[in-house]
Amino acid sequence: MHESAIAHSLVEMIMTEAIKQSATPVSAKISCGTYNAVNNELLCFAFEAISRETVCDGMKLEIEYKPIQAKCGRCDKIFDFDIVFASCPDCGGDFDLLPDKPLVLESIEFEEESSYEEKS
Repeated sequence: MHESAIAHSLVEMIMTEAIKQSATPVSAKISCGTYNAVNNELLCFAFEAISRETVCDGMKLEIEYKPIQAKCGRCDKIFDFDIVFASCPDCGGDFDLLPDKPLVLESIEFEEESSYEEKS
C-alpha cells in the first residue's frame, strides 16, 4: 500500500516544518492529479495512524485533485480535459494529454500562538 509511504513522507515533512516554525500544525493540504492512484480513505487512515503521538496527531488532511490537462496540436492552447467535449475548446483541434500532476504538499496551517513541544 503506497498510501502508507506517502503518509510517512508527509508526516516527516510536516514535522520538519513544525520544528522550524516552533509551532503546532493543525491542517495540511496536498494536491495531485485526477488520475493519481491515491486512495483518499487509505491515505487519511495511514496519515492518522503514522502521526499518532507526534506533533501531527489530530491534524486535518485535505486532498485536492487537479484536472488533467491537454494541449491543442493546432493552436497550442492548454486546457482542462473534458471527455464529453474531446477537442480544443477554442479551435476544435486535436490534442495531446499532458502528464498528470504530481502529489505535492501545498500548505500547512499552524496554530496562531502555540505552546509547541517537540514530540517524538
